[in-house]
Amino acid sequence: MFFIFNLLMDYLKIPKQGIEGKLNAGTMLIAAPFLNDVHFSRSVICLCEHGDDGTVGFVINRQADISLNDLMEYNAATNLNIYAGGPVQTDTLHMLHRLPDVLGGNKIADNIYWGGSFEVLKLLIESGDVAENDIRLFLGYAGWSVGQLDAELQEGSWLIGTCNSRLLFDTGDDKIWHDAVLSLGDEYKHLLHMPLNPQDN
Repeated sequence: MFFIFNLLMDYLKIPKQGIEGKLNAGTMLIAAPFLNDVHFSRSVICLCEHGDDGTVGFVINRQADISLNDLMEYNAATNLNIYAGGPVQTDTLHMLHRLPDVLGGNKIADNIYWGGSFEVLKLLIESGDVAENDIRLFLGYAGWSVGQLDAELQEGSWLIGTCNSRLLFDTGDDKIWHDAVLSLGDEYKHLLHMPLNPQDN
């Protein structure tokens, strides 16, 4: 499989990235154009944890077919969308935000924080004091056991970038993968025009 993927990367002229030391909280995974997976096709993932226990991240460009009001009762209407963070533990709710002074959380990149107080978030929603583009809520997460993500990177399933708050909070879902690829540089632009199945090219 590794040999086949590398042949495919050479054929599609996908620049090879060194991965040594690049997997950390704040790393952005960008699905390779030929990654045809029901959960990860054309996805962009923000990694929040990478270590001896494995890797955790969230798909940031795939909305779930459910609203926050379906999950919790609020005394005010909210426009906050719920995203399908990944296929692991899809009954759990997580958040990324840029309101550390209000919600708390752990910094994973510049102006991006993971976790915090859902009780405070509820109060902000009910008082109308939270902007939709300051919060991303996720059901489930993307998870890899130790060594699993490294193997997928060696196969060429993912490209590596750096998470940034503009892409996460201020970019439309249908443009995130496009803009993430462009952020890698001009040598990756041609990937935007590739089909999921290289044989269709």
